[in-house]
Amino acid sequence: MNFDRLISRIISFSLGLLIILFGVNPVFAGANVATKGEGDEVPSYVRSDITGFDFHGEDLHLSSIAGAVARDADFSNVDLHGTTLTLSDLKGSNLNGIDLTDTLSDRVNFQKTDLRNAVLVNMIASGSSFAGAQIDGADFTFAILDSEDQRNLCKIADGINPTTGVSTRDSLECKGDKDSYKPAMPAA
Repeated sequence: MNFDRLISRIISFSLGLLIILFGVNPVFAGANVATKGEGDEVPSYVRSDITGFDFHGEDLHLSSIAGAVARDADFSNVDLHGTTLTLSDLKGSNLNGIDLTDTLSDRVNFQKTDLRNAVLVNMIASGSSFAGAQIDGADFTFAILDSEDQRNLCKIADGINPTTGVSTRDSLECKGDKDSYKPAMPAA
């Protein structure tokens, strides 16, 4: 990765963190809503069990789903940009067409999820697991992933995101054959 791209990622991360930290009123477990702007309410699912819930097509941007158990839930075509998903369990959930732009998604269980056609631009997903996920057409541009996840995702990367027009392989910085990739950080 060149120096300019690294600086761009750091700036994007910092801006996303500022939005997450200061763009939404604090939400605590048990609270029902947060406020986006005057009169606009955002649901909060912090440490909730929302297994099997159907959120298809909803606008949940800037909400918080941190620490939630949301296995086998339907988040297809949901706008979750700017959300916090830290420590959530989404195993087996339908995330087809989801917008996870600028999300803090560290230590999230994305195992066996359907991430086809998802937009994951600027997502921070360190410590997360994508084992068994479907990613055809997903856009991971500037996403921060563990090297092992990036390597494994490059093995199955295929398709072009219908929203951004970016190829999944290009967004993951995969090189050549399906077994190679460009590591996010150069080796020391």
